[in-house]
Parts: sequence; structure tokens; C-alpha cells
Amino acid sequence: MQLNKDGLQDRAAWEKAGYKLPEFDRETVRNKTMENPFWIHFGAGNIFRAFQANVVQNLLNEGVLDRGLVVAEGYDYEIVDKMNVPHDDYSILVTLKADGTVEKTVVGSVVESLTADSENDRDFNRLKEIFQKDSLKMVSFTITEKGYSLVNGKGEQLPSVSVDMERGPKKPESYIGKVAALLYERYLSKEKPVAMVSMDNCSHNGSKLYDAVAAFARAWEENGTVKKGFLDYVTNKEKVSFPWTMIDKITPRPDPSVKEILKKDGVEQQDPIVTSKNTYVAPFVNAEECEYLVIEDAFPNGRPDLQKGGIIFTSRETVDKVEKMKVCTCLNPLHTSLAVFGCLLGYDLISKEMKDPALKKLVEIIGYQEGLPVVVNPGILDPKKFIDEVLNVRIPNPFMPDTPQRIATDTSQKLAIRFGETVKAYRKSDQLNVKDLKMIPLVFAGWIRYLCGVDDNGNVFTLSPDPLLDTLLPQIKNLKLGEETDIHSILEPILSNEKIFGVNIYDAGMGELVEDYVKKMTAGPGAVRTLLNNLTSGC
Repeated sequence: MQLNKDGLQDRAAWEKAGYKLPEFDRETVRNKTMENPFWIHFGAGNIFRAFQANVVQNLLNEGVLDRGLVVAEGYDYEIVDKMNVPHDDYSILVTLKADGTVEKTVVGSVVESLTADSENDRDFNRLKEIFQKDSLKMVSFTITEKGYSLVNGKGEQLPSVSVDMERGPKKPESYIGKVAALLYERYLSKEKPVAMVSMDNCSHNGSKLYDAVAAFARAWEENGTVKKGFLDYVTNKEKVSFPWTMIDKITPRPDPSVKEILKKDGVEQQDPIVTSKNTYVAPFVNAEECEYLVIEDAFPNGRPDLQKGGIIFTSRETVDKVEKMKVCTCLNPLHTSLAVFGCLLGYDLISKEMKDPALKKLVEIIGYQEGLPVVVNPGILDPKKFIDEVLNVRIPNPFMPDTPQRIATDTSQKLAIRFGETVKAYRKSDQLNVKDLKMIPLVFAGWIRYLCGVDDNGNVFTLSPDPLLDTLLPQIKNLKLGEETDIHSILEPILSNEKIFGVNIYDAGMGELVEDYVKKMTAGPGAVRTLLNNLTSGC
């Protein structure tokens, strides 16, 4: 069984092995899409293949849509050349359900894949052609938050961006430079309207995309490399919109156990590859069953009935509320809490942590007791039900190969939004008291204990990547297990850093508590477990 057009001719073999197959005439859909594309997506990664492509497939199966997707890859061209092309743009979605069952789907809604490479005349000219089409309604993106940045970590403009801004829209090198150049083609084609929709998992993503594209339009107009009026086009919401979105679906890297399932089914050539840009990709993607995509309903050229596929369209204000609900309370803080203590207690899977009574109680208290009282209900999703699903279905899913070590990456960049916003809300409230927060301070202390790089058994472990490690590690070098030390002098520079926590921990009234927690957790081997058990046993 081969995953390509010829191999899928034997539908009976695939169906016998338990695979759901496309139920539409793919050649007809492809022809209609080539002539009148309505949706092109940038970023041929796992989240797109598991989520958006599957939504479109379901709607094609139901007859709601009659055209498929075009995908463009603007960063790692090998994904298209080594994965999409050999498999005729088919992929396999393996949904790992919490009840232990596995659902296997051959996704064929992507009918054209292109490299967004300005040096590839064939592909880039086709992209220009697509952007000139009246039928194009949506250009979407999953290129990671970094993809929208025009500067490096030091705030310096990226060399490729500088070159593109000076040279204009011909042969751009940078990702956003290429996007802006293609949008310029649409401007030249009678200023046709379109929605530019970031679907990346970052706050106010549409504004990040807008800022980046507008910066190019402004620079090009100023140096005369584009016709005057392009900037007005980009900034006119009636012509070009940049909706905010909230997306939520866990799609870890392809797992070896899933590959073995496919291999036993008789599916050939499913080995993952690692590209020269270190992208880990396979012909299949494994993902959880839960998914959310909430989009600001701002589509100047209209939009298809994607709500029939489970996508929610609403106002910008509501998207913001949903995003804050998820990031500040109902999911991300719980993940970070498990990541920190999972590393300290030697866990290798997040799902296993939910079998630990103390860890389970920790995240229940953070979610239901400490976080939920300050959540603004967005109306379209119930916060308590969202937490229920996270804690009872999503995180405990034994088939999701997500590790605390991966989630612990960049924790210093996450604490302010994932916990600091809750602390701020308590301080502003007339009815809530910061002193009632016990588990959020425990996570702060646990993170500092984590930075020691020694687990609760006294074994050294490797810290996950974090941009502040070079700054933080020298500050805690004297914080060692079983050794008396001046905790306050060590922690004061860290806990007073509002950039890390969103607040000054001492000004918030939690400094002494965090220091006490750190002191207890560094008393010696087993101290983390002892404190965690003591704090959660009576709750």
C-alpha cells in the first residue's frame, strides 16, 4: 500500500486496513481549485495537515465545498520536494484518542503544493497567478511566531529583511518579504480584497502579521520600488483584513509507535525525514482528537462555510477573550506546571503525570480554584468545560507522546502571561486576595528549583532551551541541594524581575512564600516530592 495517487486506486485494501479515504472526486476538485483557488495556506507543517486540511476534507466529503487547498512552504522547501510531491500531496492523519482507539484518515484535500521560493520561477509565478485570482478569499499561515519577526533576538533588523526592503518586491528572500510581494501582485490586479489570516499559536497573531506586511509596504513606497497606493491598500480593512485567531490542537512530531502501526497495516515508505533545516516530517501526522479554531469574522472577499467544519467565527473581542482563557488559565498554565515538576520528578510523558495524585491535584487547584475565578467567559466556549476536557481528556491521553522536557522550553518567556495575568487580576480585585494563591507561587518556586538542573533524586539533567539561561544560571549557582545559603539574596534579583513574572513577586506579596518553597525544595533529595505531597494532600 503506497500513499500516492496510484497506490490509492486500490481503495478496498486501504479500507480493509481501517483507513477513511477521501469520498470526493479528487481530480474534479483539483481542476476547480487550479482554476479558481479560494484558500492558500503558508506553512506545510503538522498542525496544518492535521487540522485545516482535515476540516476541508470533511467539508469536501459532505459536498459543502467543491474546491480544495493549495499549500505553500516558504521556509523549508524540502518539505514540499521530499514529502508532498512524492506522495501526490496525500498525507495520513492518525488521531490518537483518549479512550485508547486510533483513527486513521488519508487526507487528500491538498491538491497543489508549492515552494514559496522567489528563485523558483515556476512555483513563484504560480503563486503570483493565485494571488491575482478573483476567487481567492483567504491566505492563512502557520509559520510560527518567529516567522512574523523582522528582527533578531537583539532587535536588529534581519539581513534578508534589509535587503528585501531596499530592493523591493522583485526576488524577495525573507518570508514576509515574499508574502508582501505576492500581496502586491493582488494590489496590481485591481486591488482585489482578501483576508490574511494568521493561525499561529501566539497572542494577537493577526496584528503581528499586519505589522510585518505593512512595514514592507511602507518601506517600498518610501523608496519608490512599488506604485504609490500599495500601503493604503494594505492598511484598508475593506480591502485587506488581518483577523485575530485562536488555535488549539496538539500535534507532536511523528511518533515511532505510530509509524509501526502504519507499517503493520502494510503502508509503505512511512519513515520520517529530517531536512537540512532540521525539520522533522513524515508522510503521516499524529494528533489528539480535540481541536479549536476561533477566527475573527473579517473577510472582505467573503468566506466559505467553514463553520460547518467546526471552525468558529466571531468578533475580535471574543477571539481575545478565548485566547486569554486558554493561555492564562485553562490550558497553558497547567501544561507549564506539569512540565516543571515533571522534569524534577523524572517523568518522560505529560500523560503519565496525571496518574500522580499530587500532580493531578496541583493542576486542578491552579485551574479550578486559583485561575477560574478571574477568567472572563468568552461566551462561545465555557471555561470550566474547557478545563474539564483538558484535565480529563487531553492531558491524560496516553497516546499523546508529549514530554515535560519539550514543554519546559522557554519557560522564562511564558510565566508572565501564563501566571502573571492571574496574579494581576487578583491584585485588582476587591473580592480576591493574592495571599490565597498557594499553587501558582509553588510553580514559580518549582521553576527556580528546576533551574538547578538536578532532579528530586539528586541526578543531574539537561535543562530545556531558554533564552535567559545564560542570565539566570549564574544568579542561582550557589543554590544547591542540602546546603545552607542566603535564599533571599539569591532569589531577589529573579523574583523582582517583572519581565519574567509579569509582576514583582515581592510587591505582589508572594516573595516570602516563594522563598520558603524554594528553601524547602532544596533541603535535599526527595524534598520536592515531600512539599508537593504536603501541599496537595489536604486539598
